Amino acid sequence: MAATNTMTKAPFGFSNLPDADIYHAEKTFGAHHYGRIDLVVRKAEGCWLTNHEEKKFFDCLAAYSAANQGHHHPHIVNALIEALKGHYGSVISNVVYTDSLAMFLKRLATTVPQLGPRFGAHGNKVLPKNGGVESVETAVKLARYYGWKQKGIEDGKQEIIVFERNFHGRMITTVSFSPTKKYKEGFGPLTPGFKFAKYGDLDSVEKLITPNTCGILVEPGQGEGGMYMPPAGFLKGLRELSDKNDLVLIFDEIQVGLGRTGKMFCFEHENVIPDAVTLGKAISGGLVPLSCMVANSKLMDLVFRPGSDGSTYGGYPLACVAGNAAIDVLIDEKLPQRAEEMGRKMKAKIDDIASRSDKVKEVRGRGLFIGIEVNDGDAMKYCRQLLELGVLANDSYGHTIRMSPPLILTDNEIDYVCERLEKVLVG
Repeated sequence: MAATNTMTKAPFGFSNLPDADIYHAEKTFGAHHYGRIDLVVRKAEGCWLTNHEEKKFFDCLAAYSAANQGHHHPHIVNALIEALKGHYGSVISNVVYTDSLAMFLKRLATTVPQLGPRFGAHGNKVLPKNGGVESVETAVKLARYYGWKQKGIEDGKQEIIVFERNFHGRMITTVSFSPTKKYKEGFGPLTPGFKFAKYGDLDSVEKLITPNTCGILVEPGQGEGGMYMPPAGFLKGLRELSDKNDLVLIFDEIQVGLGRTGKMFCFEHENVIPDAVTLGKAISGGLVPLSCMVANSKLMDLVFRPGSDGSTYGGYPLACVAGNAAIDVLIDEKLPQRAEEMGRKMKAKIDDIASRSDKVKEVRGRGLFIGIEVNDGDAMKYCRQLLELGVLANDSYGHTIRMSPPLILTDNEIDYVCERLEKVLVG
């Protein structure tokens, strides 16, 4: 069969296919599970995305924190190239060992502060998966097993407290405790065993605790829920409630961890240590799928043994090579500190814009995790206007413009974004 132009060498990008053909192919052959905007990205580098006309768009999403290190960071790219050239990047059966996995597990386990202090200073252990939702569901298993084995809760009766406006992914178990109707409608029977508390309200949490409660699952900053940070003392209060009632406290840091809020881990802002944490997205620099659940070693060993969990691609060599390199970049380039500094500058400029705008209700956030809530509740309208001006942004919970660029952005790039925000929000 004759070759098509699909694989013809393009000036840049994967193909020479016109945008119209790409739209048609996605709509014809792909599931319609995302509402997309009309932009075909042909190249991604640093903080910038490029279309077929070589027009550049500043990426204010960073794929929801997956590209914290910037797109195609050379250190991570070179590590992957060397792995493929050196023939140590292929998936290998988990029945044997690989040095890339061993090195990644040690690097991440020792980068995360000692988790689960009430279980003792046994170090941390890591269970790798692919997408973040897999690690969240692994954390659910951790809490439930602990409730059964350690607390004596009848198997099937374990309960986990979650929060309003939460987002932990779209697998069956995670959508079962999603507050968003469209994520779960028609997909029943849903997974039972979850109770909803108000985010930031310790009293509402305490009222839900029963003898069957085994854990608390919370985002230390809500990304999809509207870019909210919890009030001071909330995470500390969850730690105290967990200790008092023998609950496993799990922080989902898939969006807010790895430098995003100005600390390597979001929980470090209040020095509140969970028993387990889920990480993903930027853990591989945005180049290959990788996520992890990290927990106190004693807790991990209690729950997981051969046969109790597994994943063909979870922790496969190429992903682990990316993971090691991604952590290198975060630490060596001091990206958490950079996020704190640049986030402070960016938020100050946005606050100034908001003070002169009748369209802005509130600006909130920490580091380079910033939300701009609009008065009319239609943030996507403003995101589309920003796209026309060369900035890719998206809404959070409908009413908030999400500002979460790569952590490597410069002062000039902050000015670029804020000049366009001013045009859209002030005029």
